[in-house]
Amino acid sequence: MAGDPIETVAIARGPYRAELIPLGAALRLLEVPDRQGKPANVVLGFADLEDYRGPPRFYGAVTGRYANRIGRARFTLDGTEHRIAANDGANSLHAGPLGLDQQFWEVAARSEESVRFRHISPAGHNGFPGTLTVEAHYAIEADGLAIRLTAFTDAPTVVNLTHHAYFNLAGEASGTTILDHLLRIPAGRTTPTDAGLIPTGALADVAGTPFDFRMPRRIGTEIDADDEQLRHGQGYDHNFVIDAANGELRRVATLFDPGSGRVLDLHSGEPGLQFYSGNHLAGGAPGTSGRGYAARGGLCLEPQKFPDSPNRPDFPSARLDPGKVYRHDIAFRFRTADGVEAAFRI
Repeated sequence: MAGDPIETVAIARGPYRAELIPLGAALRLLEVPDRQGKPANVVLGFADLEDYRGPPRFYGAVTGRYANRIGRARFTLDGTEHRIAANDGANSLHAGPLGLDQQFWEVAARSEESVRFRHISPAGHNGFPGTLTVEAHYAIEADGLAIRLTAFTDAPTVVNLTHHAYFNLAGEASGTTILDHLLRIPAGRTTPTDAGLIPTGALADVAGTPFDFRMPRRIGTEIDADDEQLRHGQGYDHNFVIDAANGELRRVATLFDPGSGRVLDLHSGEPGLQFYSGNHLAGGAPGTSGRGYAARGGLCLEPQKFPDSPNRPDFPSARLDPGKVYRHDIAFRFRTADGVEAAFRI
């Protein structure tokens, strides 16, 4: 990997333009117009392509084999315990070191408006069973960027793939945080965690808490509230249980930046959504605009199976068997609005 060149792949349609790299099948740039029609890059990334090889920050990457955390870096499948690589204390985060985000993916197909990446993860990599063939298809559509993640295996395994874009709708070069963005998530419950951010197994009602985003809420309003869960994450870093999720593609979050007027409608069919408020972004290498990012300079909205599902039979299953195809469709759909009412009307 060290000797492989990192090249970029550009795709575009209408006012939207994306730049991707084969390392991690990562989205490096995504240009989106504001309410005046002026485009700006709305995702975080590194200015120097070589920095993507460094300590992972997962900027724009496809994460897996198992996105998010697995407690104690182990799980049991069909009576066999699988010990996987720990890289977050005693736990596994995004499948351990050198996960899919740090692998070079083959460019399997491309056009002016789309690109398809492929990677084969060998059986036993970081302790996961089964040879897993994964593909990530990006396509610029009339209203934004669609992503299709697919996988198949030759032995029973667990799979949870997501996209780890960090968004700042004011623009990556704005120098602002995301604290003034407004967010709505159709979730009446979360999966509360212990201090290591591993779900306890309980489901917690969001009513009356800083986690109630069922109506639009300014992200910074209660991010530093005296709340045990916020202390665990040093801000938001939690899985929301999407109401009435049934596997069909549907809107799972709406994000609005009042200054630029940009609105992001995020669509997925997965039962969970990890909202991470970029609490640990400070101190990294310069971003694509050449400036460093501040803490909370971007946020992640990651559709997913629940964290630690392989150890929680009451959580939605992440099992994948031979002959079956894992598929996760994600859509980043953009529009503009003059104010809050218009941004959250639909």
